[in-house]
Amino acid sequence: MLLYVTVGTNDLARAGAFYDAVLPLLGYRRQKQAKDEIGYGADEDVRCRFWVVEPFNREPATFGNGVTIALDAPSRAAVDAFHAAALAHGATDEGAPGLRPFHANFYAAFVRDLDGNKISAVCERPE
Repeated sequence: MLLYVTVGTNDLARAGAFYDAVLPLLGYRRQKQAKDEIGYGADEDVRCRFWVVEPFNREPATFGNGVTIALDAPSRAAVDAFHAAALAHGATDEGAPGLRPFHANFYAAFVRDLDGNKISAVCERPE
């Protein structure tokens, strides 16, 4: 359904360092960079699916109220590792790893990145 998503940042270098530390734990890595954006994707993907960008209109980046970007995690251990690494790199906890009431195998963790964007890692595989 989704081709890609973007999150805004007011400090691209700082945001890049944060996402370089946490996204590989979910199987995504930095694949592209320009002066105002960084793209991440899985090795087998044909495009970057997650972009960290300075806003095109050059206004300050703000986060959306009610917006959460959920990233697929290969395992519950990857969700745990993502959450721990995000907190170690300055994220704010928005929900510790654990099962959620959405269905029996919905295991997720939620953080706010350094710009306040709400990011979740989710594993829906039974373990």
